[in-house]
Amino acid sequence: MFIENFEVRDYECDLQGIVNNAVYQNYLEHTRHQFLKHKGLDFEKLHQQHIDPVVYRIEIDYKKPLKSGDKFYVSLNLERDGNLRFIFYQNIYKADILIAKAKVVVVFTSFGKPIMAPKEVINQLDI
Repeated sequence: MFIENFEVRDYECDLQGIVNNAVYQNYLEHTRHQFLKHKGLDFEKLHQQHIDPVVYRIEIDYKKPLKSGDKFYVSLNLERDGNLRFIFYQNIYKADILIAKAKVVVVFTSFGKPIMAPKEVINQLDI
């Protein structure tokens, strides 16, 4: 399991004083990027080879709101689904209370078409 820590910033909140629902995707994405960097994957190098990981589908269940100044973390577990899909299971917690849970399906593309992930990527992800 991979974990990334955050703190809610004022500008991420809406008129209700809670984090806007779209901002949660930023938290999730940042965590995925940090995880991939931690695994030694270089997005720029892959892109130069015309290989891009892209979000195919995302599902988010919002359980409780976050507010300005809240400290929280995002956990991440990764599974491979066949030859094309990678599923990131991500949860957002504040003091071990579940705030949101997400299932993010990612595929690799080349010139806009889905491809099998390169072996080097699979090896670096250890899946």
